[in-house]
Amino acid sequence: MRWEEAITALGGASGAWPRLEARYGEPHRRYHTLDHAAAVVRDSAWLAGGLGATERAEVAVAAWTHDVVYDAKPGEDERVSAEWAREALQEAKVGEAHIERVEGLVLATIKHDAPADDLLATALLDADLAVLGAPEKQYAAYARGVREEYAKYPDDVWREGRIAVLERLLSRPLYRSEAARTRWATTAEKNLTGELTHWRRARDDHR
Repeated sequence: MRWEEAITALGGASGAWPRLEARYGEPHRRYHTLDHAAAVVRDSAWLAGGLGATERAEVAVAAWTHDVVYDAKPGEDERVSAEWAREALQEAKVGEAHIERVEGLVLATIKHDAPADDLLATALLDADLAVLGAPEKQYAAYARGVREEYAKYPDDVWREGRIAVLERLLSRPLYRSEAARTRWATTAEKNLTGELTHWRRARDDHR
């Protein structure tokens, strides 16, 4: 769902798209670009296909804005993105209930957690992790892009941090919905395990 279409479905009229597009076009981004946001919009729309038009619009706005602020500062980025979404929706004259819902969805991406019965959050969170279940070359491009976005960290610091992230991802179910599990889970586990093996070997090589 296009940005303007989603805003209209929520009763607003927004001119925020150019600002959003500019944010995602910042030169330090390698993976968290407008292409990523558009992919999350697409996949969350598929996962939320059975919901009502208003709910699908809320998911779409959350998907467009969930990484609108990205400075490789986990937690802080999501909170500032939620603030950006709130300001854009207020400017668009969207109702407070919709604003709160979108804000909450963006904030749910901090820990990638929400109540089990929250179908909107399920659609957004599963879509945000769809890349983990992408074909091998696409996954490798994602992993390189994220490393480049964290270029300020030396290799040893990055390696240990990445190992921790991969171990955490592999320690729990990746996807909340059956549809996402069926589509992405097997490949995601393979991709994550392969990358984890790579970084563990790199650690051993440096000991």
